[in-house]
Amino acid sequence: MSVGILLVTHRSLGVDLLRIAGEILGRAPVGVACCEVVNDTPPEEILTRCRHLAATIDQGEGVLVLTDLYGATPANVARAFADSRAQVRVVSGLNLPMLLRTLNYTALDLEGLAEKALSGGRDGVRGSD
Repeated sequence: MSVGILLVTHRSLGVDLLRIAGEILGRAPVGVACCEVVNDTPPEEILTRCRHLAATIDQGEGVLVLTDLYGATPANVARAFADSRAQVRVVSGLNLPMLLRTLNYTALDLEGLAEKALSGGRDGVRGSD
C-alpha cells in the first residue's frame, strides 16, 4: 500500500505537471489524481470532487494533497478537506521539482512523503550564481 497523491490546482496545471513528470520518469504515476479548479466553481463543489477523488486513490495510508498557490481557492479547499478527514496532509507551492520528488518516494508514510514534497519544492528553486 502507498499514500495517495491528490493535486488540487487552478485549471489544468496539475494535469500538465503530472503528464510532464510521467514523461521525465518514463512511467505513468499511479495512485495520483487531479482536481482542476475553475475560478467561479463553488468551494463546496470542489470539496465534493476532492472527497470523491481521494476515495479512489486512498489505499488506507492516507492522502497527500499538493496545491499550487497558498491562500487561493485550491489551497483553501484542500485545507477544509484535510480538516474534515484524518490521514490527510496538505503542501502548497506545487512545482515540478516538488512533484518529481514526491513521485520518487511513494513508499514513504504520509508524514515522510509530505516532508519530501516540501524539500523537493524548496530545493528545486535556485537563483543564478
